[in-house]
Amino acid sequence: MTLEDARRVLGARVLVGENCLDQEVGTVCGSDMMSDVLAFSKDHSILLTGLCNPQVIRTAEMLDIICIIFVRGKRPDDKTLEMARDTGLVIMETGHRMFSACGMLYEAGLRGGAI
Repeated sequence: MTLEDARRVLGARVLVGENCLDQEVGTVCGSDMMSDVLAFSKDHSILLTGLCNPQVIRTAEMLDIICIIFVRGKRPDDKTLEMARDTGLVIMETGHRMFSACGMLYEAGLRGGAI
């Protein structure tokens, strides 16, 4: 699945990285707790979260996450978006809740992977 496919599935709006939507992704992680993301996320994945602070960008960068999709209509501030732009992350937002967004991406073929 590409990031563009994920965008379409969720009806998401791209905030940063419009020119990188052709990247392939195979897994998704959904969490507002960055400690869980650090423990369970896979490389080249999508992170679904409602946590809108710079720590999310730093966590994604450490784990080679290529896209963050903010759920529940959350939108990070300009500083956080600039950090994402500087690190090459794709940032999107969707009005769906975390549970729904995870389910929609699962139905579309993305998996979380085994622990």
